[in-house]
Amino acid sequence: MKHLLAGVVLIVPALCLAAPPQCASWPINMAIVHLKNANITDPTKIDESKTRAVRLASEKIGRDLYRQVYDITFHEKAGREIEVVTSNESSSSECSMSGVDVYVVSQKIGGS
Repeated sequence: MKHLLAGVVLIVPALCLAAPPQCASWPINMAIVHLKNANITDPTKIDESKTRAVRLASEKIGRDLYRQVYDITFHEKAGREIEVVTSNESSSSECSMSGVDVYVVSQKIGGS
């Protein structure tokens, strides 16, 4: 009984601190598909080494299910930047638990 109690005491804090998964690749890839389908850009124009994805939010919406929001900036080889915000669901074992909603940022007002 002592060993069981000691195990629970050690495991519970680790479960409470479990971080949501890092799943930027799924929204990045799907955003490129959506941008191509909307005739905004083409994957051959994108400099993938300059693509930047920042997770803005992650909300636990179920057991091992998270809604994640990313701000993604694509850089075309010609110098044009395309910024999108994405929203999708992921789990610890699968980044593609849902489709990806993609919102193109057409104008930024204020901030840096």
